[in-house]
Amino acid sequence: MTDVLKLWPLLTATHRYDKSISTRNRGQGTLIDAPILAFLIETRQGRVLFDVGCDYAKLSDPLLRARWFDPVEFPMGPPEMTEEQRLPAHFARHGLTPADIDLVFLSHLHFDHAGGLCELCGCDVHVHEAELAAARAQADDAYFADDFAGEHHWKPQRDEYELLPGLRAINTPGHTAGHMSLLIELPHGKPVILAGDAADLSENLVDEVAPGLCWQDREDLALASIRKLKATAAETDAAIWPNHDMAFWRTLRRFPEYHA
Repeated sequence: MTDVLKLWPLLTATHRYDKSISTRNRGQGTLIDAPILAFLIETRQGRVLFDVGCDYAKLSDPLLRARWFDPVEFPMGPPEMTEEQRLPAHFARHGLTPADIDLVFLSHLHFDHAGGLCELCGCDVHVHEAELAAARAQADDAYFADDFAGEHHWKPQRDEYELLPGLRAINTPGHTAGHMSLLIELPHGKPVILAGDAADLSENLVDEVAPGLCWQDREDLALASIRKLKATAAETDAAIWPNHDMAFWRTLRRFPEYHA
């Protein structure tokens, strides 16, 4: 039995960048528009948020934007994010406040997945312990130290585990040191695997192409995680949801509709 009741995808920003950032050694010179997603999961035991998007202040304040997205030091460039795409605005549409989120599950700590932690207050934050260590060591340029420097209720994890009935963490390292994906058993539909950045695009899954950025260039780890997700999907009859695929995002139900 699953404790999951409803699943909502939340569009928190969009980002235009070179496709090779999502598909390793493929797509250089082609620009794509990618959604930056979070997912709100309502369960019998409270509300879980998968990833939290970007820090709005770093994108809206000209001084902070210039500091964190310097075009020389960060050639990927800044995402585009509106006030309506901030987490509190999403929560308000659901009749919620940040205080109504009970648990945050972070796939990893890159700026577009962990920056929105500043919008949450007092909930437990689950992340892989290897990911937290890599982020604090600034393992790559997509970790913004300010995003995870606050007094958060960290709950570092190591082994695969069940957050609660119907939510299971899957270790999928490769893109980053401690990347995790999440298997969600819905009450009616087929299970869903939120891939996180283990698979940015459907292409990563279909063609088994690693993300452009791999921790310590461990393409082998990234490919093993893609194959692990596909094997898990086959075993559980789950659908794998890529994380930055605009065409796929457009197929998902949006509030007030939901997946269940």
